[in-house]
Formats: sequence, C-alpha cells, structure tokens
Amino acid sequence: MRTTVTLATDLLAEAKKRAARSGRTVSEVLEDAVRIGFERHAEAERQEIHLITDPTPGVLLPGVDLNNNAALLDLMESGE
Repeated sequence: MRTTVTLATDLLAEAKKRAARSGRTVSEVLEDAVRIGFERHAEAERQEIHLITDPTPGVLLPGVDLNNNAALLDLMESGE
C-alpha cells in the first residue's frame, strides 16, 4: 500500500544506508523497522509485574501486613 510519511532527515539517511548495504529497498527497511518497533511495544505490554508480597524480614516496614487491607489503609492514612 502506498502512503506518504514524513521522516526526520537523519532517519531517512540511515534507512537509505541500510537499504544500500542490504540490497533491499528503503520501503522494505522501513517496514522491517516499524514491525520491530510494534513487536517491542507489544512485548512491553505483555510483561508481567511481580510484586513481593511475602513479609520477609527487612523488606517491609514494621507493622505493615499486606494481608490486612484495613490496617494497611489506616497506616497509610496516618502518615506513619
């Protein structure tokens, strides 16, 4: 599909260099770059976040119990 895109001069120059070195067209180089960018973004969205919820000594402040939401809220609201 044909479309018009505005690129920074340095990006277009780099795409032309890579195309010449690899024997591909600028369009192919740009298409690959966009695909890689989309894949990296999708990977970042899929990453899981692991929270430490085990009250290991030295990890939580004294009096913090992650299993007691009400007490945790009271502690946070008290500013201690």
